[in-house]
Formats: sequence, C-alpha cells, structure tokens
Amino acid sequence: MIRSIELQPLRLSFLVGVSACLMACAPEDERPAIMEPPPVFVSPVLSMDITEEIQTTGELVAKFQSTIASQVSGQVTVVLADEGEAVTEGEVLLEIDPELRMLELANAEASLAEARAQAVESWRDLQRVQNLREQGATSEAILDDAKTTLELSRARQKAAEAHLGLAQRARADATVRAPFSGLISRRHVSIGEFLNVSMPIYEIVALDPIEAEFSFSEMDSSRVHLGQAVTISLAPFPDLVFEAEVTMISPILDPRTRTLRAKALLSNPDGLLRPGLFAHVSLGLESRLGVAMVPEEAVLQRADGTVVYRLVEGGRVERLLVTSGVLRDSMVEIRDGVRPGDFVVSRGQEQLSDGGVVSLRSKDGESIPTPQVASGPASFASGAAQ
Repeated sequence: MIRSIELQPLRLSFLVGVSACLMACAPEDERPAIMEPPPVFVSPVLSMDITEEIQTTGELVAKFQSTIASQVSGQVTVVLADEGEAVTEGEVLLEIDPELRMLELANAEASLAEARAQAVESWRDLQRVQNLREQGATSEAILDDAKTTLELSRARQKAAEAHLGLAQRARADATVRAPFSGLISRRHVSIGEFLNVSMPIYEIVALDPIEAEFSFSEMDSSRVHLGQAVTISLAPFPDLVFEAEVTMISPILDPRTRTLRAKALLSNPDGLLRPGLFAHVSLGLESRLGVAMVPEEAVLQRADGTVVYRLVEGGRVERLLVTSGVLRDSMVEIRDGVRPGDFVVSRGQEQLSDGGVVSLRSKDGESIPTPQVASGPASFASGAAQ
C-alpha cells in the first residue's frame, strides 16, 4: 500500500512528459489554436451642444379663406374685381341689379308712410269717440271698435317698418363687398348672369399672415404649448427657414392616429407662401451643452435594454446598460454610463463579453495600440479611429 502511494507522482510525471513530447512532435497545423482577442473598432465619446426638438410635417393653410355667396336674387350688372386681384376689406366687388333694389326700397318707404298716416288717423278717431262716450253720446261698442282699429293700424305700421328694413338690407346685399383684405382666388359669375340666393360668387383668401397646420404624437403633448417657437422649411425655398409661433393646439386627440393637431402663425408680407405647400416643422424644446454623444452603431438594443461597450484599462471592455436620448446626424445621446473622453466599441460587438479583452483595429483593419484610458479625454496613436 505504501509503495503504490509513492509511485503515484512518478506515474503522473511520466504521463505529462509523454503528452508534452507528443505535442512537440505533432505537425504545426495539428496543434491547438490559441484564441486571440476579438478585433473591434472604437470611437471616442464626443461632447456636443444640442437642441432637443420635435420634428413633424404639415401644410400651409390660409388664416382667412371664404366663399362669398349671393344673398339676393337678380342679374349681375357690374363686376369690379377679377381673379388674382388684391382687395381690401369693404371694397365693392360686384353689383346685383341695384336699380331693382332701389325700386323695392322706394316702395317699402311709401308703404311705411301710408301705414304711419293710417295709424295717426286711427288715433284721432279714438280720441273723438272717447270724448263722445264721456258725454254719453255714443255706445261702449263703438269705443271698442275704435280701439281695435288703432291697434290694427299700429300693427300695419310695424309690418311696414320691417318691410322697409328688409328692402334696405336687400339694397345693401346687392352690393357685394370684400369681408376682409386678401386676394380673389376664384370668380364664379359674369356680367348678365342671373343669380339665386346662396349661389357662390367669389372665393377670397388672405395670405398675410398665413398658418402652418401640423400634428404631433400624444407622447409629446405635454411638451408643446401656445407661444412656442417653430421653424418651418419649404421645398420651394430650400435656403430659407421661416420662423413661426404656436397659436392653436386642439383640445382633443385624433382617435385614429393618436395625434394632436396644432397651428403656427407666420408672417407673409411678400406673399411668397401659399396655402397647400408641404411644410417640415421643427419645434425647439430644450438646449443642452456638453452632451455625451456616440455613433449610432455603438448603441445596441438587447432584451435587457440599451447597451454600449466601453473601453476600460487593460484593453478590456465593460458592458453598460445606458439610457439613450436624441439622435442627431448619426450620433446618439447617452445620458448615463459614459462621458466625453471615453471610448466605446462601434464595430465588432458580436463576440464581446463583459470584461473581455479586445484587439483594437483601425479603419483599414490594422492593429493599433490601446489608448490610455483616463478620466480626461484620451487619443489614439497614429491610425486610430476618429
């Protein structure tokens, strides 16, 4: 029993020696491969000043746009405004048989004068009958008839006054005026045409100021408010950015799209902007300085959240769960976990593990030295990623 225990180390040494001899004698292509650190491409975490914003699309709409319709029937006798012309509020655009309206007005005035005279005469008759009744020279029935006649005369007078008001209104409506200052976008009638009530005559639109109508998601509803600054870009004017201000936010969400409708007002003194133009709308929310930004490809979406791999001392990487923010020009904001001056893996994350050693590569695939990882900004040697 003692001998077998003493021979055990000798037997183990023999086996180790034989194994080493076999490995040394084996062909080079049959020896076990030594695992090299996975190659990666890293990028620095940059410090950038950003303005967080909501970007959406919409279209320009006229603040005031109206279809002017006929309020009286008759023949068009005068047309004073044509399509494309600028008009001012109250300007005469068209006449609808004003001579007929004047005759109707004169007839109404005459009817009113007659009704007033009858009312006066009825009042005088009532006074005479009342005096006779006080003297006992007439009956109570005759007095009642006189009172009734006076009431009927006064009712006719009121009807004549109302008829005169209608005639005056018809005369005024026969002269079609611009309800606001703007441009005639369309004329529907011509001289000599007979119009019925409610037939369209003109379409008029005001272009200064003009509005941009757009929608934004319910997630952003708490961040948009009246008076907020808006910038608008339009395809016909690629070099211009128009400034506006939020003037209306719908009180209800669209149940189909879960969005809120809003309008922004912008000046248009030269008339360059026209309703119907497609608009790119940007609402500035917050300006922040020194934000940590990394390339978009450095950010991974995994089951447990948003992940980046940060380079640490010893050529190793640290797997970090981070919170991402805004996206600007292929750069993503990282709100925690990294800071400007750090380095993150932007390519080659597939074979990485937390704490694993990596081999840095340049854009050309050549091996480069590991940068000095410190609290302040670090830099690569020649050939490092920028």
